[in-house]
Amino acid sequence: GPLKPEITITYIAVSAIFFNSGLSLKTEELTSALMHVKLHLFVQIFTLVFFPTAIWLFLQLLSITPINEWLLKGLQTVGCMPPPVSSAVILTKAVGGNEAAAIFNSAFGSFLGIVITPLLLLLFLGSSSSVPFTSIFSQLFMTVVVPLIIGQIVRRYIKDWLERKKPPFGAISSCVLLMIIYTTFCDTFANPNIDLDKFSLIIIVFIIFSVQMSFMFLTFLFSTRDNSSFTPADTVAVIFCSTHKSLTLGIPMLKIVFAGYEHLSLISVPLLIYHPAQILLGSLLVPTIKSWMVSRQKALKLTRQPKAPVKV
Repeated sequence: GPLKPEITITYIAVSAIFFNSGLSLKTEELTSALMHVKLHLFVQIFTLVFFPTAIWLFLQLLSITPINEWLLKGLQTVGCMPPPVSSAVILTKAVGGNEAAAIFNSAFGSFLGIVITPLLLLLFLGSSSSVPFTSIFSQLFMTVVVPLIIGQIVRRYIKDWLERKKPPFGAISSCVLLMIIYTTFCDTFANPNIDLDKFSLIIIVFIIFSVQMSFMFLTFLFSTRDNSSFTPADTVAVIFCSTHKSLTLGIPMLKIVFAGYEHLSLISVPLLIYHPAQILLGSLLVPTIKSWMVSRQKALKLTRQPKAPVKV
């Protein structure tokens, strides 16, 4: 169509989101986030090890139901996907969480996913294909890392102006993300060969929302334990980065790994549902999570304040 998503989405939209983040994020925050190894390990292990394994175990039960088997395979591919390069960052920023940690895990997880996701698909689905790691890696580097660095460089020169004017970075990123979702939906459902039965589709939508809610609650419980050492802002980044899955990297990777599959459109459907569902659910939960984070931060400040000496 006239929007030319193969150019505007693949390159311009994702680049715009990370250039935007580079402009808005304080350099010292990004630097300190790189050192938060425990948080990064938690997010990557949860999303690339626990998530696909839990989905595989769950699908062993669902395999005896009349749900379309290709949609179930698609659900497994969702579990194998890396963290997204956009939605988790935007929602973490909207809440006021650790945006720098969200950016690092989104970028790092995407690069890990280039190698790990095809291996996971091979392990759980038995799909094999020659994946052009070099081209995907270079594309990610150019659309994620380079715009982020350029944004940080530009920020150094217009820092005072940014502090004074406070441009609507969040609104800009949200509009770009909406464009990504719209074009991807158009691309998939324009396929005349797609054959969906309503029962399977409704059940898959219900499963996807249930999985997201369950995993968000699980990451919340783990990251707020007394011995976790995560701040409330860290917890926000953990919740979104651990449970969100990449559509912009996922769809091209599915097209590569499942090249020639006649059921590719059906396999892609769960990921196409999961992506807008995670944004919708995340957006609805933003006020609740923000309220929890603010109250938790206030409570921690009060406990850390030195107590006044008692006069006798």
